Amino acid sequence: MSEDRLFKKVGAVILLVSDMEKSVKFYRDVLRLPIKSQSEEWTEFFNSGTVIALHPRRKAKVNPGIGVLVGFMVTDLDDIVNKLKQQGVRFFKEPKEEPFGKHTILEDPDGHLISIAQIESKSAEGFDLLGFLIDMGVDIQE
Repeated sequence: MSEDRLFKKVGAVILLVSDMEKSVKFYRDVLRLPIKSQSEEWTEFFNSGTVIALHPRRKAKVNPGIGVLVGFMVTDLDDIVNKLKQQGVRFFKEPKEEPFGKHTILEDPDGHLISIAQIESKSAEGFDLLGFLIDMGVDIQE
């Protein structure tokens, strides 16, 4: 069955950004992600598995943050949120208890949404991220 699959895993989540320097500082210094490689046109974070990559946005027509949500799992959401708030990070969704654990969504400098979750159970049943975003007025269609 796995032979029918075209892709084995996600290799990269690529975010088009308006200011490479500002975005690299955010992901490296604020979120403390390890840089794998960096150039003027491309920066990758994480040394193995799926990487997060930043690339300069060339066209003004690209809507920032539309259709992309990067997700991270943490062991102590409250501690992470406190550290991020001390650095002036904007929160799209304040931390909240969900059926699967604690969850929050923050914004990077270009408005990309970043989900951070502290998973307490194996089931995420009862949490509808897409429905939540629509309820919050996020236009998820291009």
